[in-house]
Amino acid sequence: MAPATNLTLDHQVLEDTVATRRYFRKWERITGHLGKVAAEEQAAGRMTAEEIEAFARALVSLTLTFRALALKYHFAGAAREAGKLTFDRVESGFPVAAELMAMASDATQAERHLAGMPSVETLKDEMVRVILSDRVTPVKLQYALSQRLYYEELRKGGLFYARNDPDAVWIGNEGGGRSERRRYLLTWSVYETTDNLPVIYMMTVEDTGREGLPKDGMRWPLVQLHLMAQSVGGLTLLTIARGFDEDFHDLHPKRLRRFRIGPMHSSAFTSQTGPIREVLAQARAPEGEDWALVWTEEDLRSQRTEEVKAGWFGASERQVYELAQPQEQGVTSLTRSIILPARPYQALVELDPPAFRSLRKYVVGEGGQILNLR
Repeated sequence: MAPATNLTLDHQVLEDTVATRRYFRKWERITGHLGKVAAEEQAAGRMTAEEIEAFARALVSLTLTFRALALKYHFAGAAREAGKLTFDRVESGFPVAAELMAMASDATQAERHLAGMPSVETLKDEMVRVILSDRVTPVKLQYALSQRLYYEELRKGGLFYARNDPDAVWIGNEGGGRSERRRYLLTWSVYETTDNLPVIYMMTVEDTGREGLPKDGMRWPLVQLHLMAQSVGGLTLLTIARGFDEDFHDLHPKRLRRFRIGPMHSSAFTSQTGPIREVLAQARAPEGEDWALVWTEEDLRSQRTEEVKAGWFGASERQVYELAQPQEQGVTSLTRSIILPARPYQALVELDPPAFRSLRKYVVGEGGQILNLR
């Protein structure tokens, strides 16, 4: 059955069980491939070991979030008590940000909910009894079990929420003696509320402070607060990096990257426009293979440093960033990539739309093998 009922022009509610489970099966396939794509990025030398670990951790968190939501809505449309998932059918193909916010709220109360629920074994035993004695499908018990498993997933943690605060990893030192600098990789992520897309940030900084940044009880909380406040889609990387450079005189942002995961296009669930619509239509792919996921990487790199006056007698180091044209984009480079199954890829090759020629392409081959065809 097809999904129906619009909340807004962009948002759609999955009304029945079949559509809901198909939606999450599709995402299970997609997220299962992302880790392999990350491995391809490392093999190609586009990410360091520390960067790929942080990137992979964010992708795993995203996978766990989809797993939890699939449990939450497993009986949507079948059990009266079950809610219904709302997703963005136009801009992203992902669940709307409100779903992740609700999940974060549920996580804070997971222990209380679990304490008041029968155990998994008890629910399964009761289901067997109802089937044998009453000869009916124990829908309410099945729903209760799905909710029990949902809250157990939340209790485990490690999910991708609307806000995922910065983490810092030491990646070495620069220079020596009194001029030695610690280098850290700062990583954090958000789920943008306007586009309903997960966004991952990575910043490489050099630290000239007296104490290492993650152990500095004064600076580290301020850095975390600053970065989360600046993590909105409307700001360019240049704006974010310069603001950080000016606010923290002993932290020097050498590189800033932003990975915007999505949108996901699917002929079964999303409303496409432009070439991707023709590609998916021509592919006529079977269920589970009628999709394409696009992501964008923005990269900003420091070209050199300069000294600026600070107070009456002091001076501070400032970064001068390398900017590509047009400079208004505020990046050194911008790369778009797409991952899609073989059938849509074949249609993409046949149609050869100009807008897709510059994309880095990853194709899901037999057995889930990822082929980098750029």
